[in-house]
Amino acid sequence: MVWWRDQKFRAIALQLLAASAFIGLILWLTGNTAANLAKRGLTVGFDFLGRAARFPISESILSYSPTDHFWWAYTVGLGNTLFITVIVALTATVLGLMLAILRREDNPLAQGAGTTYVEFFRNTPLVVQLLFWYALVTVGLPSIDAPLNPLPGVYLTERGLYLPALSLNGLDMPVRAKFNFEGGLNLSPEFVAMYLGLSLYAAAFIGEIIRGGLEAVAKGQTEAALALGLAPKQALNLVLIPQALRIIIPPMTSQYINILKNSTLALVVGYPDISFVTATTINQTGQALEGIFILMLVFFTISIATSVAMNLYNARVALKVR
Repeated sequence: MVWWRDQKFRAIALQLLAASAFIGLILWLTGNTAANLAKRGLTVGFDFLGRAARFPISESILSYSPTDHFWWAYTVGLGNTLFITVIVALTATVLGLMLAILRREDNPLAQGAGTTYVEFFRNTPLVVQLLFWYALVTVGLPSIDAPLNPLPGVYLTERGLYLPALSLNGLDMPVRAKFNFEGGLNLSPEFVAMYLGLSLYAAAFIGEIIRGGLEAVAKGQTEAALALGLAPKQALNLVLIPQALRIIIPPMTSQYINILKNSTLALVVGYPDISFVTATTINQTGQALEGIFILMLVFFTISIATSVAMNLYNARVALKVR
């Protein structure tokens, strides 16, 4: 057989040709961009990361001052992004499980409430929801002079949420001072809006994922569990959920990554995540290509790491066939 007529050879040759063309295009774009930037007196590189940032970050879980370097500003923004992503994922998973159970109830009222929640939040733009919660927190809540106090040590005002915080000496409670609360943990209105908006939105999708996984388990499994004397709650925890995990985990991986990517909408309400830091850095330095590249690399790395971790867990709970 003539080598150029071999189907496998032609497939490999076409792939190499396509890859070469793509790499050539990238190199041409890179060179053309560098030349145009040089004409405008703009340099390309990451040297700016070692300069002082000279801009404030309103809140962070890591210590920061405007005299810190740009690379530390990125780190602080990344810390905020990971913080909001993790707590939203945990909250949305718990709410999603409750929604899934609610929609599986025989009570029409419970089913209707769950369905209404899912349809409303899934079919309303996330940006609109974030703006709604931000407006509710900043305009709808009372002033610092008359805060809501739903629980001991918990205060909700237009300036944010004040909670007890753990310290080395015990529980640090927020205390009303002359102009504000002192002590405890202060969550800004921007953080509260992001937390509520992302959690309630993601819970609607996660609830449907969990419900789909539970529905996929054979009905006979529940009947067998009840016949053995297990209570409905025990049957759910010991029989249904462990089997449903094999179906739930793959789409949940995508949903967790979506939560991470949706966190970039923090710019809408002013929460200082890594996208906020990137936008501010570009305005300060003009290093747009480098800033976007760092942002893309960060999200790519976290997404891949999340996917790998979830796939490893999925391999552990997957049904082993011998």
